[in-house]
Amino acid sequence: MKSCYRLRLQICLVFLIMALTSLSPWLTSSAYAGIDDDRLDGNIFVVYAGNGSLVPPRLNLAETFQRKIPAIIVYYLDDSSDCKQFAAIVSRFQEFYGRAASIIPVSVDSIPLKSSYRADEPGYYYRGGVPQTVVLDQQGKVVYDGLGNVKYEDVDDVLRKVFDLLPRSESVELKRRSFNEFNAELR
Repeated sequence: MKSCYRLRLQICLVFLIMALTSLSPWLTSSAYAGIDDDRLDGNIFVVYAGNGSLVPPRLNLAETFQRKIPAIIVYYLDDSSDCKQFAAIVSRFQEFYGRAASIIPVSVDSIPLKSSYRADEPGYYYRGGVPQTVVLDQQGKVVYDGLGNVKYEDVDDVLRKVFDLLPRSESVELKRRSFNEFNAELR
């Protein structure tokens, strides 16, 4: 009789374990990164733009002012869906202007709380929303300040004026040539 109860108990335990393991994917939270949610998935430039070279920035604001080069400051949060979607646009800024301008992504969580900021501190230009894009010319003057997911073309138009380039309507579209180990052998 005792062995019969023991056998039934073992069978019940096996079924209970099977039921719990089959339900575990629905009982646990999702581990998938999502561009449309406000969850923290890691650095947005690495995860959503495939560009880990943006953070930390190559130059800070003080160094940018010393070198007298334009700056593109982008304020962001890693757990903002708007910022996640905007990360690819920031990567495009670097693709086309990264050698001539200083691209400075600033996590707003890293801005120290102070009553006032100097012009060479990121908190000086921050308006309280993300994403925010600020373009400074060679003299450090604000020539663009956009809040939200601004269009690449809007910032590009401003940067073309800063660098004295032809307007987009008068210039040829630049396309990067694809190069990898496969098409290198085809030449």
